[in-house]
Amino acid sequence: MRLGFDFGGTKIAGVMLGPDGAERAEARVPTPRHDYEGCIRAIRGLMDHLEQSCGAQADSVGIGVPGSVDRETGRVSMGNSVWLHGKDLRGDLTEALGRPVKIANDANCFALSEAVDGAGEGAKVVFGAILGTGVGGGVVVHGRLVEGINAIGGEWGHIPLPTPADDERPGPVCSCGVPGHTEAWLSGPSLAADFARRAGLAPVDGPKAPDVIRMAEHGDVTAEETLRRFEDRLGRSLAVIVNLLDPDVIVLGGGLSNVQRFYDTVPDKIRPHVFGEKFNTRLLRNMHGDSSGVRGAAWL
Repeated sequence: MRLGFDFGGTKIAGVMLGPDGAERAEARVPTPRHDYEGCIRAIRGLMDHLEQSCGAQADSVGIGVPGSVDRETGRVSMGNSVWLHGKDLRGDLTEALGRPVKIANDANCFALSEAVDGAGEGAKVVFGAILGTGVGGGVVVHGRLVEGINAIGGEWGHIPLPTPADDERPGPVCSCGVPGHTEAWLSGPSLAADFARRAGLAPVDGPKAPDVIRMAEHGDVTAEETLRRFEDRLGRSLAVIVNLLDPDVIVLGGGLSNVQRFYDTVPDKIRPHVFGEKFNTRLLRNMHGDSSGVRGAAWL
């Protein structure tokens, strides 16, 4: 049995998977925000509940967290759950749960889940690209995560937007403080901000990303133009991934992965920027949805 946890800013989800990957039990609790010890207790409580529900003990435990995870120390940094920063989360959970714990970035968990038994099942190289509140990613090769020596494998959100046009320089400021990064163009809030700029609105007064998408569906010209700019930028950005990794599959996750038109329009935006004559990489929607992160943690 495999036990996985997905640590989010508002909730902690847990799942127990059988040897075949079938879900045996799942549960979630509110995240005790800014209470590190409370988070440890919440995860222990979830483990006890899930094991009791299954009548079996987990053979392995994994957890996905926002931010970068130091491979040697297990300490978390650069995530939005700031009360985890600098803590020995892996060590503290190992002690609290009474068994070894594996820990990884939540985007890596998403990619692993979709590579093992999701949209990318059977592919040799899978890139998981999350387009949500932020832009994250993970790389899986032959079923194994490629985290890298600096634990930043797959962080394409912090690559500058490729071949920027004059009106895309220097670009909006990214969450990391640097202008022009991909995350500053391709997250949900970034899409909404791009619409607001073109509509002459302050970002706080403009519609959110789901509203912009609905407006485009109903024929709003400014919203449609916003989506076309987004698709062009997404194509340029994913072409860098293709040129670097040459993945069999790119799986989209996050809220913007639900926009069906992207799977029709974006491959043609990627193709002109890919080296060589062939472009066989498939762009796919995730299979496990919001459960991909917690399932990937279990597969760690």
